[in-house]
Amino acid sequence: MSSSANHNAAYWIQHLGLQAHPEGGYFKETHRSTEQISVAHLPPRFSQDHCFSTAIYYLLEAPDFSAFHRIQQDEVWHFYQGTGLTIQVITTEGEHLRLQLGPDPEQGQAWQQVVKAGDWFAATVDDPKGYALVGCTVAPGFEFADFELADGQALAKQHPQHNNLIQQLTR
Repeated sequence: MSSSANHNAAYWIQHLGLQAHPEGGYFKETHRSTEQISVAHLPPRFSQDHCFSTAIYYLLEAPDFSAFHRIQQDEVWHFYQGTGLTIQVITTEGEHLRLQLGPDPEQGQAWQQVVKAGDWFAATVDDPKGYALVGCTVAPGFEFADFELADGQALAKQHPQHNNLIQQLTR
């Protein structure tokens, strides 16, 4: 049996059956609750019924990046394999946060990080030749209707203090 530390991004993409994601990187949904929450019982920002929760594998390989996007619910990121990842967040108040995800607490990394509902976020792999295999859990469950990919010019106009970061991490 080989050690998973010897595997590269291409191995995980094939082994896990990952597909290209619109924001960059690769993903595969691994869980979707069968139980539903009626839209009548969700906050007004939701336009349809949602399952209780969803989970995905997500793989990002440098130099690719996860472009700025936002969703309508909190997203919990879990580190699994590879090198550290930095999640760049622009909060609804305009504050810039850097969330470090990875296996090394001495480098400020944590095994889990949370992006709050409605915050814009993007991600990059810390090692320019590395990759990060992570998981993302969302509740209520993710629907593509909840997903908004940022328009770089519009986001920079809204948050001009973060223009350089926005231009680097939008498509």
